[in-house]
Amino acid sequence: MTSEPVSSALPRFPRDFVWGVSTSAAQIEGAVAEDGRGRSAWDVFAAEAGRIKDGSDPRVATGHYHRYREDVGLLKELGVGAYRFSVAWPRVVPDGSGAVNKAGLDFYDRLVDALLAAGVAPVPTLFHWDTPQALEEGGGWLVRDTAEKFAAYADVVAERLGDRVERWITLNEPAELTLLGYGLGQHAPGRQLLFEALPAAHHQLLGHGLAVQALRARGAASIGIANSHGPTWTASASEADTAAAGLYDLLLNRLFAEPVLLGRYPDEELAALLPGPVAEDLKVISQPLDWYGINYYQPTLVGAPGAEGTGADDFGGIRLPPELPFAPQEIEGYPRTDFGWPVVPEALTELLVSFQERYGDRLPPVVITENGCSYEGVEDAERIAFLDGHLRALHAAMAAGVEVRGYFVWSLMDNFEWAEGYARRFGLVHVDYETLERTPKASFRWLRDALREQARG
Repeated sequence: MTSEPVSSALPRFPRDFVWGVSTSAAQIEGAVAEDGRGRSAWDVFAAEAGRIKDGSDPRVATGHYHRYREDVGLLKELGVGAYRFSVAWPRVVPDGSGAVNKAGLDFYDRLVDALLAAGVAPVPTLFHWDTPQALEEGGGWLVRDTAEKFAAYADVVAERLGDRVERWITLNEPAELTLLGYGLGQHAPGRQLLFEALPAAHHQLLGHGLAVQALRARGAASIGIANSHGPTWTASASEADTAAAGLYDLLLNRLFAEPVLLGRYPDEELAALLPGPVAEDLKVISQPLDWYGINYYQPTLVGAPGAEGTGADDFGGIRLPPELPFAPQEIEGYPRTDFGWPVVPEALTELLVSFQERYGDRLPPVVITENGCSYEGVEDAERIAFLDGHLRALHAAMAAGVEVRGYFVWSLMDNFEWAEGYARRFGLVHVDYETLERTPKASFRWLRDALREQARG
């Protein structure tokens, strides 16, 4: 990888390949107290002193709620065929269940219409971490009832938007919400339960399955999930490191893929720790999907805790506590983003090929629902090189036989980056957080030109 601008053309992707960009409601919308929106767990979390590293909050974010037409114009200029956004549960159902907020639904109705008018397919994600605070106070995803209320909310959204939305995503990254939100307390809701957070994993997956059923009942024909995955590399061939890496891979990858794809948990002892009628729930969780979404950012090098070099973070400045039975280590020899994440495009090829080998015909077509990087500056040659390298790695996986149908860049614009606040910039479009002015970056122009070249093929 180089910081110099990339000039050679990308390899040719299929004519029907879906090109898109992604965002999430909590990170861009703002307007958190407008038009009947309820509070989310992230609103409450960010208001607590010391939770957000730069002391900021998502009350304004990028102002997308009021500037969505401008942002749709950027999508049209970019030339993507699809836009993955999320619907804010507390904007539609302020308390998580019960009364529906018509003004909230009206916003997404207008957004969908604007996208379609611009020739951009809407791809809504029903849940991207912004749990209604009223539900969080009742236990959030630690309790089964939240999964059932999520399905009811999914039905409300599908009833309103289903006549114009073809592709749906149920959940975004349940692994991160489980680990960072309920396990380590680094994200909302700020619980520090370690392995007692596992019910949140099961209930999110159950909510996914129930939402699939609700969407199917409304006629949805193209449904996926956006799970985060990355290769787990073992620090050494020692028995301790191998066991630690295997457990990490089980908890961060297999725990969230195999219930959906295979209808079972990857470990019987782990399954025994989960609440409810697990065997019956798995029948719901493993509802057939039309495609499987993967968010990829980096591989993780894992060894046993206490070894030399351990203690590196895997989640952008978040360190795992020493009592965990595994420890990420620094990956040397690769460039790093401004977030400190190693840039390893070939690990995307490795991940996709390994998924094909592990799951075979149980793996539906794959869509890369997030891939991106944090760099400062508007003339962002590093981001261009990152995207170029990862698209070539994606093409290599397809050449190896993996059926991949789409690729979404994270993100359309700079935004509220969770616990980091506004200190990290993942966008193709620069946002001035004082004026909210949008400025397309060099990477925006590069992708626009690359998509035009693909279209000419």
